[in-house]
Amino acid sequence: MASRVLATTLVPPTKLSINKPSCSGFGSGSGSALSLSFKVSAKSNGNSVSPRRNIKCKALGESSQQPSFDQTVYNGAYGPWTVDPSDVREVILYRSGLVTAAASFIAAASVAFVPTDSLFGEIIKQNIDLFYTLGAAGLGLSLILIHIYVTEIKRTLQALWVLGVMGSLTTYTALARPAGENLVQYVIDHPTAVWFVGSLFAALTGLVFKEGLCYGKLEAGILTFIIPSVLLGHLVLFLQLALKN
Repeated sequence: MASRVLATTLVPPTKLSINKPSCSGFGSGSGSALSLSFKVSAKSNGNSVSPRRNIKCKALGESSQQPSFDQTVYNGAYGPWTVDPSDVREVILYRSGLVTAAASFIAAASVAFVPTDSLFGEIIKQNIDLFYTLGAAGLGLSLILIHIYVTEIKRTLQALWVLGVMGSLTTYTALARPAGENLVQYVIDHPTAVWFVGSLFAALTGLVFKEGLCYGKLEAGILTFIIPSVLLGHLVLFLQLALKN
């Protein structure tokens, strides 16, 4: 609460009695003043004197607490809008999902570029399904919070993610685990499994395309072509070899 400065001059009497104050004005904000009138009765040697004193209370600074968040109204293409704490939390979670997905997929893919007998390579191989799961979870979080004004496109990306997760679980439990392999290695050894997990990466492709289109990120535009090219290339190469045999 803002500090207040009381200014008054009273002649010291023998006995003082102060009646109920009355307010003559009240304001809020910086520079507002509160004026109070007190009736002060002074008694000295049996004589009663009733002078009237005005006491002014002046606020130094803001008398009310400022809002904890910026409520600026912006004029957008679709009408006025504001940013509130829930919007900030959604953006943080959305970006966290993107970072988690990118870091996990990069860590899983790095096994192809490190020496097979290195400690780092062994750690990645032993936990490659964990990285795949974290990447899929981060991608799902971002797809839930993604801002796409065409609802049909948003729902399509989310549906592709669901199909990819279900296909990945089915491939692992029904095919990879009985064969004694992890999911990623099984897909590498059996390219036809791309049909089961491919929709997850189709959703990822749609997300990076949206990021590249909205923010003009060159790397996102490149990934839009790299992701499907790698998966389809893996599948088509297998089909070509099968046709030759």
